[in-house]
Amino acid sequence: MKTASWVLLALAGVATLVISLVSAARAYGTYNDHIGGASVSELSAGRPEVETAVRARRATAAAYSAGFATLFLLISVGPYRRGEVWAWWALLVGMLVVSVLILLRIPLLGTGLTGSVGGGTAVASLIQLLMVGAGLALGAGRLRHGRPGDSA
Repeated sequence: MKTASWVLLALAGVATLVISLVSAARAYGTYNDHIGGASVSELSAGRPEVETAVRARRATAAAYSAGFATLFLLISVGPYRRGEVWAWWALLVGMLVVSVLILLRIPLLGTGLTGSVGGGTAVASLIQLLMVGAGLALGAGRLRHGRPGDSA
C-alpha cells in the first residue's frame, strides 16, 4: 500500500505538470487557444492588448500550476516516499487549497461543473482531488506513527 500510495501521488504530480506545460504552450502560442468555442484572437476582436492580457493571465496560471505540480511531485517521491508525516499533511493541504479555489468558480462565476467556459477545469480538479485523495488514503497508516512535524 505504501508503494501504491506514493506512485499514485507521483502520477498525479506528473499529470498536473504535463497539463500545466500544455496550458503554458497554449498561452504563448495560437494552437488550440479557444475559450468557450471561440479563439482568443476572435474574442479580442482586433484589440491586441486584450489578447495579450488573456494570454498573460493564462501563462501566469500555468506557471503557478507547474510550480505546484513540481513541488507536489518532489514531495511525493522524496519525503512522502520516505514516510515523513509532515509530507502527508503538506500534500493534503496543498491539494485542498487548489481544489477549493478552482471549484469556487462554480458558485462565484456561474461556470457550472461541465459548462463550456471553465467547466472542464472544474471536472479535472475533482478528478485530481479524487486521485490525490486515494493516494493519501492508501498512505494514511503513516499518520499513526506521529504528528505532522514528526518523521515516521
